[in-house]
Amino acid sequence: MPTPPPARSPVVLRRLVRRPIKSLGAALALTVALVAVPGTATAAPGGADVVRSGWNDFSCKPSAAHPRPVVLVHGTLENATSNWWSFAPYLVDRGYCVFSFDYGKLPGIPAFYGLGPVAKSAEQLAVDVDKVLAATGADKVDIVGHSQGGMIPRQYMKFNGGATKVGALVGIAPNNHGTTLSGIAKLLDVVPGARGVIDGTAPGLTDQVVGSDFMKRLNEGGDTVPGVRYTVIATRYDEVVTPWRTQFLSGPNVRNVVVQDLCPVDISMHLTLGTIDRVAFHEAANALDPANATPANCASMVS
Repeated sequence: MPTPPPARSPVVLRRLVRRPIKSLGAALALTVALVAVPGTATAAPGGADVVRSGWNDFSCKPSAAHPRPVVLVHGTLENATSNWWSFAPYLVDRGYCVFSFDYGKLPGIPAFYGLGPVAKSAEQLAVDVDKVLAATGADKVDIVGHSQGGMIPRQYMKFNGGATKVGALVGIAPNNHGTTLSGIAKLLDVVPGARGVIDGTAPGLTDQVVGSDFMKRLNEGGDTVPGVRYTVIATRYDEVVTPWRTQFLSGPNVRNVVVQDLCPVDISMHLTLGTIDRVAFHEAANALDPANATPANCASMVS
């Protein structure tokens, strides 16, 4: 068992709590600004059809070692490039055919995606997966998703015919059962009209709040579908999908992993876990190829 971290004073703890709350407030403010003032954001750096460092190459044919192409699904306020600039080349270097797409676009808001209704985003994922299967000739894909992107494939597999087209789903900090957003989500019901305003402009946010109608439908009848291997990779320091244990899934063929159990000094929070954390990357690669898995640990940070 790893040695627990030393106790911190109340003053230090208050500072640690305020830090993520400030960052979350900034993210919400950004979302409101984008919705209120369409067209003010910087354009997205290319689309999914652009080959970037070896990924989104539709001439790629899966190898015998890695017969299933990997589809990457970005998180809220991210896009197909910004979320995967580090992890996609990591997989390409290991011999995978890798693809990423944008979803959940709102009119007039470039670059920051994942804001549309989650059910509609799952329909977009269905189209993207079929596109990859047609190009590569594979029978199934594996999916790796961050945050909302780790949950959308579950909607796709449960309601959009994806169960027979997916071999493995790896969720990195996935929002599987709704989030309290470190308590901020309560403001939706405290501030008069807040839930209605956000739901009418950026429903991809309110869909993800704990107790939403979307979350109830998604999880009714169980977390998993037969025939798919599931891996959840979480961090104890997640300040966005909270409480962090709600990311875990229950059911057959499920493995729930906490990066601090693999490397006690890993201090990644929500965003860094899905964008730059090499321990999470290593464990995701293990989940994609369990027959050749190697231990993920602190040494993974520099491998």
